[in-house]
Amino acid sequence: MAFDSLSNRLTAAFKHIVGKDKLTEKNMNAMLQEIRVALLEADVNYGVVKTFIETLRQKMVGVQVSQALNPSEQVYKIVRDEIVRLLGESQSQLAYKQNGITVIMVVGLQGTGKTTSVAKISKLIRDKDGRKPLMIAADIIRPAAIEQLQTLGKQIDVEVFTLGTQVKAEEAVRQGLKYAQDKGYDTVLIDTAGRLHIDKELMNELSVLKKKFKPDEILLTVDALTGQDIVNVAKSFDDLLNVTGLIVTKFDSDARGGGVLSVKAVTDVSVKFVGTGEKIDDIDIFYPDRMASRILGMGDLDTLIEKAASQLDQEAAARSMQNLMNGTFSLDDMLVQMRQMNKLGPLSGLLKMLPGMNQFASVLENQDTEGVMKTYEAIICSMTPYERRHPGELRSSHKNRIAKGSGTSVSDVNKLINSFERSVKMMAQMGMGKYRKF
Repeated sequence: MAFDSLSNRLTAAFKHIVGKDKLTEKNMNAMLQEIRVALLEADVNYGVVKTFIETLRQKMVGVQVSQALNPSEQVYKIVRDEIVRLLGESQSQLAYKQNGITVIMVVGLQGTGKTTSVAKISKLIRDKDGRKPLMIAADIIRPAAIEQLQTLGKQIDVEVFTLGTQVKAEEAVRQGLKYAQDKGYDTVLIDTAGRLHIDKELMNELSVLKKKFKPDEILLTVDALTGQDIVNVAKSFDDLLNVTGLIVTKFDSDARGGGVLSVKAVTDVSVKFVGTGEKIDDIDIFYPDRMASRILGMGDLDTLIEKAASQLDQEAAARSMQNLMNGTFSLDDMLVQMRQMNKLGPLSGLLKMLPGMNQFASVLENQDTEGVMKTYEAIICSMTPYERRHPGELRSSHKNRIAKGSGTSVSDVNKLINSFERSVKMMAQMGMGKYRKF
């Protein structure tokens, strides 16, 4: 995930003041120097870093003079508040019209995930905000973009309006908006053409679309892996179009994140969404305060709770928990829980949302936890209903059959059964349910 390296460096910087009775010139300078190096290595704009460090120094002097009993807590708050300020202070919401159709034009360079982002946002605003979106395929330069949008539209059950590649983008948008009005859509997302680089032809086309259709939002997709170039691209598009927000894609990569930290300060364009994976649900609304907490290793419980509430099957989870409490928890229930967890994304990503769990998340990233879960799922699905309820009764012949049916080994089957037994026993010891020998 973007900011992982920066998060580790900033957490380490706080060692200079943690447990200290007071903030001295020496430990303050040592910490500020580490923060400065961490930000520069994360590819944050030099001018932004310079201003950031000077602001921290001025505010920390106040803590030093006050002889605070717990300076580390006050310093942590100062750093967090300044990171929030860099990122935009408050969540930047989409500007929906009270009446009529809200028009959102999505722009960006080719290869930044623009078309996929259009579909992701369409699904998000439909499910979260109760909107009725229509996607207009206006990227007539790349035929594959139209096909891709249509495929995604079927996947998420959102209609795509297209006139193909033989009609100008301007005409496609004009007819698309009329179609949206006739069919009662309240939100239109326009997937515009991109280029491998910024050129006059691209900018002219986008400028015409803006002047003609006056979109309520112009969202620019940028790739988190491009680093400081995020700022340059955002500035170029903003100078011409007055961009209202950014969609940062590939946020689940090992990008250093400096461009994201710099872009608001340099261009005054806020990040509105971040793409966190390849799945259609892998997009998050960007909350500066939550991201600041994650950068400082303090997790993001609010986002985790929202993910669980929107993506988990509450009834299935309740049934599994009831079976656990009754002492009838089976491998069927374990399979349900694994599938539920898979909806929330990689386990390492979930741990990063829990305060203080960054160190464990980094360990899991080097392990194929998703592969293990897929293996376990294949094994469980190769069992009979009776075997899933009574795994302790499996004999060698049963395990051999299950291993062959799931394409695994008897050793894998034994690992699953042992893991299941340990989990149920541990939860019973914690008072979360009854334990029975399977």
